[in-house]
Amino acid sequence: MPPKRKIDNLLTEFLEYLEVELGRSAKTVENYHRYLHRFLTLTGVSSPEEIKLETVRQFRLKMNRLQNSKKESLKKTTQNYYVIALRHFLKYLSKRDINSLVAEKIEVGKNYQREVEFLSPEEINRILNIATGKSLKLLRDRAILELLFSTGLRVSELVKLNRAQVNLQTQEFSVRGKGGKVRIVFVSDSARDALKSYLEARSDVDEALFVRLPRKNDPFKNSLRLTSRSIQRIVKYYAVKAGIIKDVHPHTLRHSFATDLLTNGADIRSVQAMLGHSSITTTQIYTHVTNRQLKKIHQKYHRKK
Repeated sequence: MPPKRKIDNLLTEFLEYLEVELGRSAKTVENYHRYLHRFLTLTGVSSPEEIKLETVRQFRLKMNRLQNSKKESLKKTTQNYYVIALRHFLKYLSKRDINSLVAEKIEVGKNYQREVEFLSPEEINRILNIATGKSLKLLRDRAILELLFSTGLRVSELVKLNRAQVNLQTQEFSVRGKGGKVRIVFVSDSARDALKSYLEARSDVDEALFVRLPRKNDPFKNSLRLTSRSIQRIVKYYAVKAGIIKDVHPHTLRHSFATDLLTNGADIRSVQAMLGHSSITTTQIYTHVTNRQLKKIHQKYHRKK
C-alpha cells in the first residue's frame, strides 16, 4: 500500500501545475491558494484520503454561517469559489491517481444573478467633461477614461498596455486577457483623439502607455507605468467630481461599455467576444438591458386595438 501523501505538498504541486502547465495568471494561482488553504485550515485534513463528502459538507456549513465584523454573511458566489477550487484540486489528484474524494460528487451551489452597476450616457459625458484641459495630467486622465469606455478593457489589461501596441490609424489593437486569451479591441474616434493629444504631450521615453507624472529630481530609474490602484483612484476622482453618487470604478466603465453596445442593438455573442468572456453565461449578466427593451415592446404592442 503506497504511503499517504501530505496534503500541503500536494497543494503546492497543484498550484505549480496551474501556473506552469495550465498557464494561469499569478492572481488566479493566488486565489486558488487562498481558497484551498482555508479549506485545509478549517477541516484539518492532512492527507487526500481524509477528504470525504461529510468533510466537505461540514466545511460548506461553516462557510455559510461565517460572518464578518459587520454581521454580514459570505456571498453565495464567494462560497462557490471555494467549492470550485476544491473540485479542481480533486480532479488534479484523480489525474495523478491519488486516492481522494471524486470531484463530481461535490455539487456547486446555485449562483444568484448579480446586478451590475453601469453609467448612463449622460453620466459618462459628465465624467469626461470634467477631465478636460491642456495639462499632461488632464490629457492622460481623459485618455484613460475614454479608452476604458471605448474598449471595455479590464484595468489589469489597461495597465499592461505599451505605446507600440495601440494603432491609432486602424483604431484597433490586440490585448491578452484572462487565461492568456488574445482578443481585438476597437478604439472610438473620441478615444483616438484623446490618446493622440496625450501621447503628443509626453516627453518621456517610457514604453508604457499610461505613466505617472514626472516628479522633481526623479532619476526615472524605475518604470513610470501606472498601477491598477492608480487607475482606480483616477476613475473614482472624476466620478466624485462629476457628482456621480454611484460607486464608480474601472469595471463600472467596462459594464457601461457592454450596456451601451446592447442598448444600441449589438447581439450578445458579439459583446461576449469584445469583452473576452469564455462563456456566454458570464455575458448574460447584462440581460437587464434586454429585459428593459422587452418591457418597451410589451408596452408598445400588448392589448393594442
